[in-house]
Amino acid sequence: MKILMVCLGNICRSPLAEGILQHKASRAGLNWTVESAGTNGYHNGEAPHHICQKLSKANGIDISNQRSRQINKNDFASYDVLYAMAGDVMRDMTKIAGDKFEASNTKLFLEELKPGHQMDVPDPWYGGEDGFIEVYELIEKNCDKIIENYLNKTAAL
Repeated sequence: MKILMVCLGNICRSPLAEGILQHKASRAGLNWTVESAGTNGYHNGEAPHHICQKLSKANGIDISNQRSRQINKNDFASYDVLYAMAGDVMRDMTKIAGDKFEASNTKLFLEELKPGHQMDVPDPWYGGEDGFIEVYELIEKNCDKIIENYLNKTAAL
């Protein structure tokens, strides 16, 4: 399975989600490729935010080699699932995709935790370290749910 995590600038939420889910999927024996992108190109080529790197490293995950990139139309055909970190990101993704947008493989990230609820992963960019910790924990919890949901679906087949 190939998964793309998407946020606004691709230096906070989506790099965390990429690193955490890739780590957890590998530990679960799942041959997944998890990557990330942003809807804008303001930070193209930059490493994840230093606090995101610090939190990930403290949890045994190295995201320091990730580099920000902007999502493009072709990504919508290249990934099995595209997760938007927030509603505004989803709206931007819809515009970027144009005729390539597929609602069947694009969803809000937190729908895994609370199906039917439109919840956003808060953007920690303007806050302090506590906001980054809260976002890390929320993403980690949802990544566990993504794997659990996937394993339950495949077991039922």
